[in-house]
Amino acid sequence: MVEAFAVASGKGGTGKTTSTLALGMALAEEYDVTVVDADTGMANLLFHAGLETVETTLHDVLVADGAPVEAAVYERFGMSVVPCGTSLAGFESAEPERLREVVARLAADTEVILLDSPATLGSKAAVLPVVLADRVVVVLQPTIPALSDGLKVQEYAHSYGTDTAGTIFNKVTDPDDVDRIAEKAERYFEGPTLATVPDAEAARAARRAGEPLLAHAPASDAAAAYRRAARQLDVQLGEAGAVADRFRSAVIPERR
Repeated sequence: MVEAFAVASGKGGTGKTTSTLALGMALAEEYDVTVVDADTGMANLLFHAGLETVETTLHDVLVADGAPVEAAVYERFGMSVVPCGTSLAGFESAEPERLREVVARLAADTEVILLDSPATLGSKAAVLPVVLADRVVVVLQPTIPALSDGLKVQEYAHSYGTDTAGTIFNKVTDPDDVDRIAEKAERYFEGPTLATVPDAEAARAARRAGEPLLAHAPASDAAAAYRRAARQLDVQLGEAGAVADRFRSAVIPERR
């Protein structure tokens, strides 16, 4: 039984990777969780999870005759983590469509898959995680332009049959900012506002320490917000075999 979520946004810098790992750790209190850095061009999850020195990454799996996905799975912080490499050569050699088989293989041994997705919708590599997922979690900052960018992600997801699980407002410096646009968000986004996460030095310190936020500062307000988000996700586990077949047969989107 498994469900896959893409954690996505319409632009970089919203805190997708922090959010992915935080949700993963929170969900791991109840589920078997696997986190995948599916941002093959601008990967940084390995730095957040203290995995920058590992030998095998997703890049090595996504090449022809590549390593088995099991070789790129590392147990960290109560989760299984599949980091991606950061080299340009690795990115250029990787074949994005192979991600379908990777996710299908992972589905057999986990309950929740979180795909840390690229911020742009301009290539197959960027949009495929959103296409593969059952539902998408949209990470936003509390501004009207960010809402617009997030709506593009939702529109693309829905065009491929991926539902919206909800939104996370991240890096919030003034709660009134969220209040001012909450009505617009609820009007246009499917799913609830999962959490409002305050801008926190704890998140930056966690990144510097190479640890997820919930490991580095479990008592912080930001960590508490992510736990609330995880409780609201209402995970819907599908039969693993059927889900894996869907991953393998997913349509590979063309550049639009």
